[in-house]
Amino acid sequence: MSQKTPPSRDDLRRLHFIDALFAHVTGHDLYLANQIKSAIAFTLADLEAQIAADPAKAASYDAAFNAAAAELLAKQFAHLPKQGFFHWDASLTLAAATPLFTRAEIMTGLRHLARYREATLLVTNLRPALIPPGRRATPRRVRDYDEALAFIRALAAARTARSANLQLLFL
Repeated sequence: MSQKTPPSRDDLRRLHFIDALFAHVTGHDLYLANQIKSAIAFTLADLEAQIAADPAKAASYDAAFNAAAAELLAKQFAHLPKQGFFHWDASLTLAAATPLFTRAEIMTGLRHLARYREATLLVTNLRPALIPPGRRATPRRVRDYDEALAFIRALAAARTARSANLQLLFL
């Protein structure tokens, strides 16, 4: 009888992330979520091979996994004409996560989603943009990140119609 090794902490985190992100598809069935996670991991097989050869690239796997999941989610929402979807990647430019650019990007997303009664606003890489990996999480950086989260939540609440159901997701 062969014993199966337990999944790693990162695998479990990714599984629950996929389960939450694709709950409208999986119905919170972890088996289905695992199938989606495996499909995303399969598309990143080349990156896994590079990481095996050079472990220093391991930090890039999570970013690639999140980007692939966001792309898959955008494709899923494209087939649902009554549900809106907007994705903002806060790490696209060095200034993207500053309050002025954050407001502009979130307002663009909220204007795009205004016509939908059901909508999802996905914000990715906000934490790495404000607290870069490999650098110290200074009290100021942590405060900036917390303030950015609170600002986005407050802006979304203030600029979304009461009759709308907006899902705000942070990755």
